[in-house]
Amino acid sequence: MATENLTRDEAAVRARLLSDVTYDVRLDLREDDDRTFGVVLEAGFACDEPGVGSFIDATCDSVAEVVLNGVALDVDDVVSDTRIALPDLQAGNTLRVTARMAYRHEGKGLHRFVDPSDERVYLHSQFEPFDAHLVYPCFDQPDLKATFSLTVDAPQEWVVVSNERVVEQPEQGAAGTWRFAPTPRVPPYITAVVAGAYARFEVGPDELPDSCPAFELPLGFYVRRSLAQHLEPDLPELAEVTRQGLAWMADAFGHDYPFSSYDQLFVPEFSAGAMENPGCITFSEQFVFRSKVTDAARERRAEVVLHEMAHMWFGDLVTMRWWDDLWLNESFATFISVLSQVEATRFDGAWTTFLDQEKAWALMQDQMPTTHPVAADMVDIESVHQNFDGITYAKGASVLRQLVAWVGQDEFLAGCRAYFRDHAWGNATLADFLAALEEASGRELKSWSQEWLETTGVNTLVPHVRVGADGAYTSVEVEQAADPEHPTLRRHRLAVGVYDRTPAGLVRRERVELDVEGPRTPVEALTGVRAGDVLLLNDDDLTFAKLRLDDATTAVVTTDLHRFTEPLPRALAWSASWDMLRDGELPVGTYLETVVGNVQHEQEVGVLQRLLLRARSATDRYGDPALREARMARLAAAARTGVEMAEPGSDVQLAWVRHWVSCARSGEQLLDVQRLLDGDLVVAGLQLDTDLRWHAVVELASAGAADEGRIAAELERDPTDLGERNAATARAARPDPAAKQAAWDRLMDEEGLSHTMGRQLWGGLFQLHQPEALTGYDRRYLDAVPRVWRERSIDWAIEWTQGCYPHPLASQELLDGTAALVADGELPGPARRALLEARDLLARTLAARAADRAAG
Repeated sequence: MATENLTRDEAAVRARLLSDVTYDVRLDLREDDDRTFGVVLEAGFACDEPGVGSFIDATCDSVAEVVLNGVALDVDDVVSDTRIALPDLQAGNTLRVTARMAYRHEGKGLHRFVDPSDERVYLHSQFEPFDAHLVYPCFDQPDLKATFSLTVDAPQEWVVVSNERVVEQPEQGAAGTWRFAPTPRVPPYITAVVAGAYARFEVGPDELPDSCPAFELPLGFYVRRSLAQHLEPDLPELAEVTRQGLAWMADAFGHDYPFSSYDQLFVPEFSAGAMENPGCITFSEQFVFRSKVTDAARERRAEVVLHEMAHMWFGDLVTMRWWDDLWLNESFATFISVLSQVEATRFDGAWTTFLDQEKAWALMQDQMPTTHPVAADMVDIESVHQNFDGITYAKGASVLRQLVAWVGQDEFLAGCRAYFRDHAWGNATLADFLAALEEASGRELKSWSQEWLETTGVNTLVPHVRVGADGAYTSVEVEQAADPEHPTLRRHRLAVGVYDRTPAGLVRRERVELDVEGPRTPVEALTGVRAGDVLLLNDDDLTFAKLRLDDATTAVVTTDLHRFTEPLPRALAWSASWDMLRDGELPVGTYLETVVGNVQHEQEVGVLQRLLLRARSATDRYGDPALREARMARLAAAARTGVEMAEPGSDVQLAWVRHWVSCARSGEQLLDVQRLLDGDLVVAGLQLDTDLRWHAVVELASAGAADEGRIAAELERDPTDLGERNAATARAARPDPAAKQAAWDRLMDEEGLSHTMGRQLWGGLFQLHQPEALTGYDRRYLDAVPRVWRERSIDWAIEWTQGCYPHPLASQELLDGTAALVADGELPGPARRALLEARDLLARTLAARAADRAAG
């Protein structure tokens, strides 16, 4: 397998040498060839040092011709696995390459999918960070921006979408040529093509409610035909969020949307959540809802829509110079997506979701041995693949939230406007952004950057509270601690909240905002203030840190956490409890008591869903396995009560039903789930739709209560590729050695297995509560790692290494075996990183289980 890599030094040399790049690309997709397609590239570029040579990135199936400045080069001499050499360049150069490129099935390059329900073909491109050259030869690096013109010859019935507006197309439904206007200067990784028999919907400004901000461009939405009926009902909601976001961002950034079209495409077997190709934004089909979902899923979809939209400015209009500054794309897009949700859409509780979901991801990632600075050192493309992670996305966004609290939101947005004004259609670095923000805010930011962006690790904030005989605080101090391996103590702008028990619930009486700096900071404004029942650090969630609760607060929230009248402080308390559990400071039993005692009252469905998921994870992963069955039975009983208490047909009811099905492991509980599936148990208001049915089948299979007959019958009800994937998960989940072997064999031996199907298989295969059915897979996994990294693409290998790690067989032997494998100098860096992260989670698991046993 060809190694797809480019070093930072190689890219820097090429960027200094070349400029003024243009690409004119023609793709021929008409041939009845399911393996390759034709490409003709016409490129132009300048060279600052005539006479020297360079190279263009290209991974071709075959090359027919390479013509440089009118001279045909010997293909055998200049073409290698991933590059074409360009010798003896002139001041101005033209290049023509005629080649055939391979379709891909692992979610990169030009991915080809055939819908088994109707045999229609669907293609989509995915180029980030370094895969554009799998479709057309190009200088595949972010700082060689170029104009990109695309022409596609396509079969009948197909539609084609790219970054800019269509200027030529065949009659509707006919075969022919699609030609697109040239783009402004953009990097190759965001050029795009989507083609196939997609259904297209258009929403114009006149089709939206009066309350939705005006935006003149029509909005296009695309989906494969077999899912069109599921997308169409959601078009008004998607269009409303899109227009609200576009209007808010254009105003906030002082720069209109930079491109000429805005199409959003839901594509099959997408390897990520979404991708910010300008004018041609691609999304996973997970955001096409075939069945009823909670409003939390709609909030998540809106956040992804707005995240990709923010990239139109952060990344597409202004692009990082090299991948060291990937955070200038992802951290900003994450932060802006939540800010715009809160300020421009109906999802005004998005900061609570951010705390409970994104920040939890960041805290977990930042405590791993593989943590890295937000502004990371990426020496080559291989390094980049590892850093689309919780640091770059979630910690970076959390740090920006801290920065906004420090400099002010108006000043922050003014800095963004200056940044776009000064660097539009160019490339920028961290220093460029900080300079714009320093000018707008008047703050010195170099030291802030050193503390927050250029160091690693998370601080822990601990309250120290003293109360006098008169019931007033005599002192409140904030202790700041750091891991010895990551010793930086930072400046935190945060709030401290004081809450009282009242007939209405736990209500905030006092809020003090201050700068915390160094190992100990007094909260002088609270001295002499009547003590509350709860004292909460980082109230309103302004900074990025782990929190601890004082003893008095812990006693209150254990029984009355649900009585916070606002969702954000509830989420802060839940987050602190979860951190303490993962750190081995809070026994699993105590955590579960808190959950069971409070969660029945939770009406914020997103918070509820994450709490229920964590309760199950605490039991299966972090708790003493000897207590698992009894605890899971208790969770199932509590879930059944939650189902009965919930309003019929509500999102809360759906959340409780899904949790109840997940926790049912034995006896009458499993019989009741079977009865629900068969229609013999009716839950008032519950719609037993396709996705809920599959959820029940998978969980029954995992418990050994669904055989092949039941799985096959469900697949007959849902004979789609989505049904096939769910059936694969259910089969792999069965606690049967033959079922496990079949799933393992597919993962190891099936060529062209998509990321999507791979995730389904290992999601079923490695069930935490099935160690007996997985005997021997710890050794098999460790033996298979080198083979996977030799034979598969880097993206596939990273996901396989994480997804197939045999956590159900948690043991010191597995811990030691992983350490020995990490020490193997033959494995590439990304493999060692993935193994280190898996090992870290395993070590936490073993430590938490030991603490749980010790707690009795």
